[in-house]
Amino acid sequence: MSWWSWSQAVDWLATQGVQPVLAWLHIGTAAGDPREIAEAVLIAALQLFLIAGVMRPLESLLPAEHWEDRRLTTVDRNYTLLVLFGLLPLFSFLVLMPFAGLLGGGPAAENASGLKAWIPWFDDHPVALFLLYYLVYDLVYYWMHRAQHAIPWWWAMHSMHHSQRQMSCWTNDRSNYLDGVLEALVLATVGLLMGVEPSEFALLMLVSELVQNFSHANVRLQLGWLGRLGEKWIVGPRFHRLHHMLRDPEQPTLHNCNYGQVLPVWDRLFGTALYGVPLRPTGVGDPAVDADNGRGVIAMQWHSLRRFWGAVSCRAGWRPGDVSFGPGNVPIHDDAAAPPTVHAARPEQV
Repeated sequence: MSWWSWSQAVDWLATQGVQPVLAWLHIGTAAGDPREIAEAVLIAALQLFLIAGVMRPLESLLPAEHWEDRRLTTVDRNYTLLVLFGLLPLFSFLVLMPFAGLLGGGPAAENASGLKAWIPWFDDHPVALFLLYYLVYDLVYYWMHRAQHAIPWWWAMHSMHHSQRQMSCWTNDRSNYLDGVLEALVLATVGLLMGVEPSEFALLMLVSELVQNFSHANVRLQLGWLGRLGEKWIVGPRFHRLHHMLRDPEQPTLHNCNYGQVLPVWDRLFGTALYGVPLRPTGVGDPAVDADNGRGVIAMQWHSLRRFWGAVSCRAGWRPGDVSFGPGNVPIHDDAAAPPTVHAARPEQV
């Protein structure tokens, strides 16, 4: 599709779809530029096309695991559809845009801010500015991701994402919604401080989401086609699958690895990179978390929020470290309990 036809499609959707909806909701410009909203919807459609039309067929051609059926992936597909065409647009334009306005950013901003204000040179070098934005964005995500695993009350929510035993191209959007809100607010705040424009932030999100959809895919594929270093520079399915591995009682810290979102350089820099290990089954050995695999979207949200409340309301929920969840969803640190039991039967590894 040429730039001209893309621009026409955005204009048509903004006029025929977005503006009537904003008028019906009586929110006017509070949600942002209708054209930017229309562009976000079209980007979501493009993302869905790439997931279903490219990544999903790759899973059939080059599976990392063979499954008798894909039953457990269905709820993840539902999550992706909900996020792309409902929750993400609503949250972005009904919450993040007004939030940006309160902090002096977003569509209402009149003057340059952030890096453009501090270093005017970036005004004439937008590509360099975007690359710097992305480096900072990805670094912030790396440390936030480590916090999601280290802080028990945050892990209580994030563990829902890791509970999936059949990790696929749909798994990226399997998450607790409160966890997602915290993620978005952290990343959006950093973007606003740096002076990221809404269109630039949308592009940041698109690139990140597509790489994450691919890195979660059930494909036996290394990124050798990117060159000899491959996954040294881009997080791929093999690299990220190790991050989702079941905890090994004989190597209880092995799974604390590969936190990078798009760039594995942060894992290498901060000592959390793991390469060369055979692929292992994915999921969470803690029965309280693994039970999410028998639940639907609403039940998963409810039970992960119960885990969150049980953790955040007690002292153990604030002490960093790997935990499982006991009676009342109280975190039990691994140094005070026997290691969780791993699943007895797992899909055959290729």
